[in-house]
Amino acid sequence: MLFKLFPRLRLPDAASPAQSRDSFVYIDRGMSLVGWMPPKNPCGRFIYRLWSAFTTLFVIILLDVSLLISYSELSSFTARQFLTSLQVAFNCFGCSIKASYTFAGVRRFKQAKKILDRLDSRCESVEHHLQLQQTATLCNRIYMTYCAMYLLYSSSTFLGSMFFGRLAWNLYNPLVDAENGLFSFWLAGILEFLWMTGAVLQDLMADVYPIVYFLTIRTHIKMLKERLRNLRMDTSMSEEENHKQLIRCIEDHRLILDYCNTLRPVVSATIFVQFVLIGIVMGLSAINVIFFSNFWTGLGTGIFMCDLILQTFPFCYICNMISDDCYDMANCLFHSNWLSADRQYKTTLRFFLQNVQKPITFTAGGIFLISTSSNIAVAKLAFSVVTFVRQLNIAERFYD
Repeated sequence: MLFKLFPRLRLPDAASPAQSRDSFVYIDRGMSLVGWMPPKNPCGRFIYRLWSAFTTLFVIILLDVSLLISYSELSSFTARQFLTSLQVAFNCFGCSIKASYTFAGVRRFKQAKKILDRLDSRCESVEHHLQLQQTATLCNRIYMTYCAMYLLYSSSTFLGSMFFGRLAWNLYNPLVDAENGLFSFWLAGILEFLWMTGAVLQDLMADVYPIVYFLTIRTHIKMLKERLRNLRMDTSMSEEENHKQLIRCIEDHRLILDYCNTLRPVVSATIFVQFVLIGIVMGLSAINVIFFSNFWTGLGTGIFMCDLILQTFPFCYICNMISDDCYDMANCLFHSNWLSADRQYKTTLRFFLQNVQKPITFTAGGIFLISTSSNIAVAKLAFSVVTFVRQLNIAERFYD
């Protein structure tokens, strides 16, 4: 049933044509849903701009305003409700910044796809097409997994609070008074849930696009390593043909660098925001789970903490793998069959070897190197927040 609804979650037949663009089918639909990717049809662009303006106004701007206004009446919050709202508030403020940068970077996504089309033209063997299919299927599965995890958080938090007679996030809503009867209470809760779900979906797009886009380019890096390893292995090729093959590998490497440079400004901004917030938000979530949550609200907060880990760790791990791939490319080129080549081939190879030895790295805001070690370092701030609360006995004061 699931594969019928989402056929791209299943690996297609090996004979089917494969493109790197297949990796972005579901994430492009998600970006269209939140108002970031306009249709190609010029007639529908005007209506879609209204939808984009609506999602920007209500999710990026008014949600943050509502959270700030709701804190003007702190007496209406319980400790559990306040921490649940506060951890989401920090994340929502960061989400608004990430969403703005991601929305502004949609044009760069289109440029990156054009570069992938050129790299796809170099895939001639059945094995390479199978690798593209496997990557596309993996990327679509990752996107759907993120969807399930993020929506599970909003749903569990909503239900866990509503059935205990309290609004999940206690957002400021001037249209519906939640205390005016049971119907108004559930109406306010449902509106709050839909409002927060819009923010969750935008946060999802900003968090999952680096994983999808850079898993796809890593597949092309691995295929380039194979081509470098096989240079001058075909004895039927002339020296001129071998040299042309080396030039094509240099062009492919240049396209990979152009792809990374195209997406680097967007990735740098969004990951920087995540690095800044992850420690604080994880600390607040841990305090909520340890001191104030019951089972159901603790379940929602626990899922929220898992979602926070998904925001940074997978992409940091991919960055580590891409950096390792660059060293492997240099080794593959150096250990290729070049000793008996002519002078022109060796001169070109030396030039290429100098360039390929430079690893592809990414920085968050030009400050933090995006890697698993950096991710662990910023996540440690969560333990500092919990320790600070324990030392000041803040939790005990709420109970008193």
